[in-house]
Amino acid sequence: MEQEQNVKLTKLAHCAGCGAKVGAGVLAQLLGDIRTHHDPNLLVGFDKSDDASVYKVSDELALVQTVDFFPPIADDPYLFGQIAATNALSDVYAMGGEPKLALNLLCIPESMPKSAVHDLLRGGYDKVYEAGAIITGGHSILDEEPKYGLAVTGFVHPDRVLTNAGARPGDVLLFTKPLGIGVLTTAAKADLCPPEVLQQAYTLMTTLNKTARDCMVRYEVHACTDVTGFGFLGHAYEMAQGSGVALEIDTSAVDILPAALEFAKMGLLPEGMYRNRHYAEGAVDPGDVPLAVQDVLYDPQTAGGLLMAVAPGDADALFRDLQGAVPSAQRVGVVLPEAEGGKRITLR
Repeated sequence: MEQEQNVKLTKLAHCAGCGAKVGAGVLAQLLGDIRTHHDPNLLVGFDKSDDASVYKVSDELALVQTVDFFPPIADDPYLFGQIAATNALSDVYAMGGEPKLALNLLCIPESMPKSAVHDLLRGGYDKVYEAGAIITGGHSILDEEPKYGLAVTGFVHPDRVLTNAGARPGDVLLFTKPLGIGVLTTAAKADLCPPEVLQQAYTLMTTLNKTARDCMVRYEVHACTDVTGFGFLGHAYEMAQGSGVALEIDTSAVDILPAALEFAKMGLLPEGMYRNRHYAEGAVDPGDVPLAVQDVLYDPQTAGGLLMAVAPGDADALFRDLQGAVPSAQRVGVVLPEAEGGKRITLR
């Protein structure tokens, strides 16, 4: 029993959470020559680099489908289950949808105690039920490295689907969680992150984007994406590229967890940060923004916040609604017309 209580899940994983994602640039190459089939009811497919697929069932209903799983980002199995579920559900919220059904995806070592597996699954179940959805089954296999996540199906009205490719010049960029999760969990693997700071990170990673979504759908929002494994700038780049626009980011308005910034100054950075920088930095004009701030903007997040491009007439009202309702309401920039020969993203 003592052995079961002392299982250290993060020690079994090479990478933590969304830091384990294949880099966006590599992923684009892997998918590049795969032929996509046309279906008029497929409103959003994998060819758009979006958060989830959307399929129109009727004039009143479309299905939102996504899948997400990763290695442990916390040693406590119940907490790991909660974080993985929160992260998987987020893609549905980013599309403006409501999660309804979920399937477990589980990889476990034969040596993993049954009580730990039970706690992991219980964490996922509890978070899914908090979202108002139901886990209806799943699939599990044996693997040397534990991994957990969900395949999630949600509902959305076909006319109210949000994608990462609808941003328009003049839109205001709002964001809903602080940055720095990847840096902090990297520090934690090295036993350098203070417990109270790590607990703050865990709280953020188990906070559903449900409230942010519920606020968002009441206003004219043209584009949305959740900021996860590709980092703030990786996902912002995909939004700018997909929308055919440029983004100006006010870095002083971006909420960066203080401890994460200090670790970044020390050079304690996750491997995924370097992948994200390699992917997006060619499209970014960093100006005179300090390197450590840039690094956190590339930091892979797990269960990160929603980045929204909001019509200027609704931005103030939505920002007020988000304040106090989400972990950190931020007004982080504006959408600009695409400039020929210019960078997609400019940091101020």
